[in-house]
Amino acid sequence: MSVLNAEPLILGIESSCDDTAAAVLRGRNILSSVVAGQDTLHAAYGGVVPEIAARAHAEKLDICVEDAVQEAGVSLNELDAIAVTAGPGLIGGVVSGVMLAKGLASATGKPMIGVNHLAGHALTPRLTDDLPFPYLMLLVSGGHCQFLLVKGPDDFTRLGGTIDDAPGEAFDKTARLLGLPQPGGPSVERAAKDGDEKRFRFPRPLLDREGCDMSFSGLKTALMRTRDSVVAEKGGMTEQNRADLCAGFQAAVRDVLTEKTRRALDVYLAENPAEPSIAIAGGVAANQALRQSLQNLCEQKAVAFTAPPLRLCTDNAAMIAYAGGALLAQGVSHDMTLAARPRWPLDKTSAPLLGSGKKGAKA
Repeated sequence: MSVLNAEPLILGIESSCDDTAAAVLRGRNILSSVVAGQDTLHAAYGGVVPEIAARAHAEKLDICVEDAVQEAGVSLNELDAIAVTAGPGLIGGVVSGVMLAKGLASATGKPMIGVNHLAGHALTPRLTDDLPFPYLMLLVSGGHCQFLLVKGPDDFTRLGGTIDDAPGEAFDKTARLLGLPQPGGPSVERAAKDGDEKRFRFPRPLLDREGCDMSFSGLKTALMRTRDSVVAEKGGMTEQNRADLCAGFQAAVRDVLTEKTRRALDVYLAENPAEPSIAIAGGVAANQALRQSLQNLCEQKAVAFTAPPLRLCTDNAAMIAYAGGALLAQGVSHDMTLAARPRWPLDKTSAPLLGSGKKGAKA
């Protein structure tokens, strides 16, 4: 590292789902961030096809890295380290990213850091707002939904999470059920703006159960049955019916997440943090109705609310580079035995939410 630059120069690589990404950071300064999406590749299938995603990552990863390095105005030899998502995620994509990182590390002699994708999201408020530890994080995305006490770059305590579908998954399935394009989150949110959220009253799962765990599978089933009854009664689906269904579904997700956040906040505040704050990250964090509801809750609780820019809520490599840099500062690096992991819970002590198998805990 140059004496003139106190902060390390980190290349980040992300390929855990359907976004191929690379970024270069110096400290908290994002010098470049390149994201190649795959929406058009999966549009005909109503969701992400793992085999297609893996092939696209293999084709695009080196291009994204080259673009990110050029945009940052640096060379590979100037890097201080290479950070890569090593899990959790779709294993084909994760393997592609890890193998590229190994090749780059071997060729340049730079340290390599395997990063937990979820840690990237959880530490994003540190990247964007330098949020002090400890803070409460609602990580809400297509594949995950958890409340985390974030106490350090590798110190996470899970307070609760989904016991089945993640909210983003539920949004995607709702979009498919209603004939809306993927990804489902933005499509449902757009349709909901013209809808009446009170016309169809959907259940608020697990609100009658203590704690911070959530469930969204039954909500999706309730929407499917309501859709079927509307089609049977009206002889089809009008745009207004679709908008009202989307609005009702979105309101149910918002209400569940807001109430469970209230409970998680009570647990967090009981620890008397010096500067109480909550942050939200993950793809579903882009939903404006959810953001506004959580912001209102934080005002009631006198807790600071942080929501990263939308481009850093969805999958990106800037968060991976930052998380890698934070681990590097603690002396963490990995050798060529680094393995891609389809499952990798952040909380190393809590019991798995979704059970475990030969490959380890799912969440």
